[in-house]
Amino acid sequence: MTRPFVTVVSGLPRSGTSMMMRMLAAGGMPILADDVRRADADNPLGYFEYEPVKSTADAAAWVSAARGRAVKVIYVLLRKLPPGYEYRVIVMCRDVHEVVASQAAMLKRSGRVGSDLSEERLTAVFTRELARMEGWLEAQTNFAVLPVEFRRCIERPIEAAVEVSEFLGSRLDVQAMAQAVESALYRQRIAGC
Repeated sequence: MTRPFVTVVSGLPRSGTSMMMRMLAAGGMPILADDVRRADADNPLGYFEYEPVKSTADAAAWVSAARGRAVKVIYVLLRKLPPGYEYRVIVMCRDVHEVVASQAAMLKRSGRVGSDLSEERLTAVFTRELARMEGWLEAQTNFAVLPVEFRRCIERPIEAAVEVSEFLGSRLDVQAMAQAVESALYRQRIAGC
């Protein structure tokens, strides 16, 4: 089935975007990804990123090759996607406290230094940026948006897979999508989130 739109998987870092890309690929959707960023201890099943996306603000020619495929685009670059295309955006939603904890664990594991912001301040910044992104997306006539809760994907993967398949108007293999969810990788789980 040819899809005339670009399927975009987006969200905060560590919000489950790689998991969703893996689900889409398992379900039979073509994806736009390369192996520049290789799997590691933080994403042992892969990142599913496409290097040219990082330069979208300066060069967005890659978007024409993304029509009919899924591609991962970090939330700050959504505004840089060129007009003239229809986008269906799957926004992965994860409790911001879990995102911050997961990011801190990733930085610690890699020996890198993160932001100088405290966890509380970073949580506030991410929360504010998400609200801005949501407001901007609502105003775009060429963007359709489906928020998908990370925890729901982990706990009820079939439901999430069906919802995503219907949003994309596809006949994706929802069983294969659900099987692509690896619940053991749900680390930095915060009770009550």
